[in-house]
Amino acid sequence: MNDDVLIVGGGHNALVCACYLARKGKKVRVLERRPVPGGAVCTEEHIPGFRFDIGSSLHIMIKATPIPEELELEKFGLEYIEADPWAFFPTADGGPGILFYRDIERTCDSIARLSQHDADAYRKFAAHWGELNEGVFEVFQKAPTAGGILGTMLKRNLFQRSSRRLWSSADTTRQLLMPYGRLIRDTFEHPQVRAALAWLAAQSGPAPTETATGDLLGWNAFIHRIGAWRAKGGSGSLAMALVRCLEHHGGVVETSAEVTRIAREGESGPFLVETAAKGEFRAPRVVAGCHVQTTFLDLLDPALLPEGLRPRVERIHTGNGFGMIVRHAVEELPAYPGAEINPATGIGECHHGMQLLCPTEEALESAWHDYLRGEPPSVPAVLAMSFSSIDPTLAPKGKHVLFGWAQYHPYELAANQGSWDDIAEREADKIWEVICQHAPNMRGKMIGRLIQTPLDIERLLALRRGNVMHVEMSLDQMFGFRPLPELSAYRTPIPGLFLTGASTHPGGGVFGASGRSAAKAVLKHG
Repeated sequence: MNDDVLIVGGGHNALVCACYLARKGKKVRVLERRPVPGGAVCTEEHIPGFRFDIGSSLHIMIKATPIPEELELEKFGLEYIEADPWAFFPTADGGPGILFYRDIERTCDSIARLSQHDADAYRKFAAHWGELNEGVFEVFQKAPTAGGILGTMLKRNLFQRSSRRLWSSADTTRQLLMPYGRLIRDTFEHPQVRAALAWLAAQSGPAPTETATGDLLGWNAFIHRIGAWRAKGGSGSLAMALVRCLEHHGGVVETSAEVTRIAREGESGPFLVETAAKGEFRAPRVVAGCHVQTTFLDLLDPALLPEGLRPRVERIHTGNGFGMIVRHAVEELPAYPGAEINPATGIGECHHGMQLLCPTEEALESAWHDYLRGEPPSVPAVLAMSFSSIDPTLAPKGKHVLFGWAQYHPYELAANQGSWDDIAEREADKIWEVICQHAPNMRGKMIGRLIQTPLDIERLLALRRGNVMHVEMSLDQMFGFRPLPELSAYRTPIPGLFLTGASTHPGGGVFGASGRSAAKAVLKHG
């Protein structure tokens, strides 16, 4: 037995975990089912010369953690480029739109062109929720124990000036428990300011009417403090830097090594991990970085499961997927009416970050209601991203990539809708039409595209039911409840078996905190 730890899955959290363990002298082997590592953090060339992110694109959280510095990822080729402004909302009247800069005052100046009231309200909102989410971000980077959460809350409350004791505010608690749609309407007046913020808040999946989602809106205030970032060369550059870091410390990544079974040799022997193409591997410890239901329902030997655990894992709410994305290779970037664009390059600040193509709150709610009926939205809400505007390595000179993430698209369709394979092209055309309606110059400018329906996302990235967050990001499945109370601290009732990835605290997104915390759990309890 040559390995100390086997890691199932090569997503970014799994790779982060592997790197921390290898740095501590553990012999680590990562088993990744796909021919490339990174899971949903990878970049591939599906159209010659154009580098498409296959999963995540914008890295907001990991850059604010100690992970890049602790693992010395810059030394292993990782370079970050800030997307500033990090979001742009084109207004319906062809005005200059709303630009969300990292700088609060520049953002408020942009909002003030529509509403001075909302500019003033946004300044207060950003200060209040930015401070609160500094505490949340701190909690996200630790195992979600009751003592750890309470300790962070007390530290950030009792030892702050009274004016900054946000955790003790009854009104803040009330707002946290609100649906974010109502919090928006209580705080802001202008319909287009409301629409922009609603679409930002919707990115984790829950609808504007879902209870206890107030911080899905408030979290955006934190971006003003930490920025939004792109890995140069594509999202997969992070994964490749992690692989090089792991190999530097003696670890191994096995690609095209899909795990088919996790068993144990005897009652107290090592784990036996079987793969479809690369044989068997043994180690006393296993970290499962794949979906929690894949781990316990598909891979783990049933004889290892404690009584009653399987039905509880089956009841974890994965949801019905909620989005699809189309990766476009294009001749030029969208020329949004009213946005300032350099005529020589065709690039403006509007292209640097997320482009919020959802003109009204009603449009978002309409898409949600279609979703509840098992139907793709008649008019999808689209988040456009054109990162070749700040990173020319992604496309041939003078050309660009343009990604269109859209919600809400149910993985499980109503019976009268056919299958996703049947309707993929039609739904991709809808997303392209939304882009062209906002920027008419794009008609006839598509070179090619890669369509990723919820079913495609499941097939390619093993994200069950196409949910990019693994399991729903609802309050009952967050913090110490994620994915279940007995599985929430990266340990399991099976000695030597640990968990990491988006199924665990703090959830989805390019963060790495789960991987770092899981490594600590292995080192402490393994």
